[in-house]
Amino acid sequence: MGKQITGTVLSSVGRFVGCAAVALLISGIAPSSAQAKTLVLAMTSDQSAAPPVREQDPTVITEATAEVPSALHRQLVAYSTAEAPGTIVIDTPNTYLYFVLGAGKAIRYGIGVGRDGFTWSGIKTIERKTEWPDWLPPSDMLKRQPYLPRFMAGGPGNPLGARAMYLSGSVYRIHGTNNPSTIGKHVSSGCIRMQNADVIDLYDRARVGTKVVVLPQLVQASPFEQSLR
Repeated sequence: MGKQITGTVLSSVGRFVGCAAVALLISGIAPSSAQAKTLVLAMTSDQSAAPPVREQDPTVITEATAEVPSALHRQLVAYSTAEAPGTIVIDTPNTYLYFVLGAGKAIRYGIGVGRDGFTWSGIKTIERKTEWPDWLPPSDMLKRQPYLPRFMAGGPGNPLGARAMYLSGSVYRIHGTNNPSTIGKHVSSGCIRMQNADVIDLYDRARVGTKVVVLPQLVQASPFEQSLR
């Protein structure tokens, strides 16, 4: 055990001395054994040196940004529905997504939805889920917007954001965004976009097989829905 510790210390010292010697050589000064000894003593005697600074992880997700109105922030609300707990209801005209809790309550999220001509309605299920998804624009989108990339790897700059939940029998997804200013607007090609913090929260609640009800554009806000203060 003692030999192992001694070997580790000597190895660390050796690396430090080597780096110091290189620095001296670069400056045109050849390191002597006395200089190397001084460097080693300085290293081993400084117990208060600060740890190396680490760059912030770019995938760390913060809460709702100032770009999104407070009415579109995630919140617990009263919500009257015949849908079972665990169901997702997308209120297209009002740009809200509800995760039904039961007992007259739901979690409400602000969302971005399809622009004019790209809204849709129906019942789907979540068929798969992906963290930091890659983006492969479908062929119809590429025909409309040929300047789009054919592939973009997942990450903070990807327009699908931090999470994606793929809806059965369609090209549509519920996903995050790298542009939170679009939340509350009709801007997409049919997908449902959320703030990254919100899509992570929903991703952790919803399972593969979760029912997703997408209401048509003509439906108005429910009179039973109100924020719980």
